[in-house]
Amino acid sequence: MDAAAWDERYAATDLVWSAGPNQFVEAELAELSPGTALDLACGEGRNARWLAERGWQVTAIDWSSVAVEKGKSVNDAVDWQVGDALTAPLPTDLDLVVLAYFQVTEDARRTAVQRSFDALKKGGTFFVIAHDSTNLHHGTGGPQDASVLYTAQDVLADLAARNYETQRAERVARHVEAGTAWDVLVRVVRR
Repeated sequence: MDAAAWDERYAATDLVWSAGPNQFVEAELAELSPGTALDLACGEGRNARWLAERGWQVTAIDWSSVAVEKGKSVNDAVDWQVGDALTAPLPTDLDLVVLAYFQVTEDARRTAVQRSFDALKKGGTFFVIAHDSTNLHHGTGGPQDASVLYTAQDVLADLAARNYETQRAERVARHVEAGTAWDVLVRVVRR
């Protein structure tokens, strides 16, 4: 999908995603002391809004101007920006980067993972949550295109040339109305 297709999707309903943060974003990041954060490919900004409410100084970037405007209408404390996750200028010296459900092909994923990790300062946390490759055949919901699904090991391989400490890298179950969805969760700290 391109930005225009996402604009249409976001314009078709009040909220495409939930109003609250992703359950894993909330569970994994709630104890972090607020600082500077980037929510890359933020959609309507549910995670960015939650972080801002907790005292974070957040930049939220998405290529859908409709999604960004929706986020801005709810919380103007976030620095909302329209931009492509692969090419938009990113803030630097960040304490936290969140990349949630960024489901793209391997090359695009690698580019986004590397450039957003590089925006962290030493000691900054990089957090990825996405639909796991196994979800296609063993879970429910999510993209039905295997080329945009990945694993924790794929994300760590994207970071192979970087210096980091792994705090968590695994497949996790997310319980949804239709059953169980399988997600990839990666949390690393830049050294």
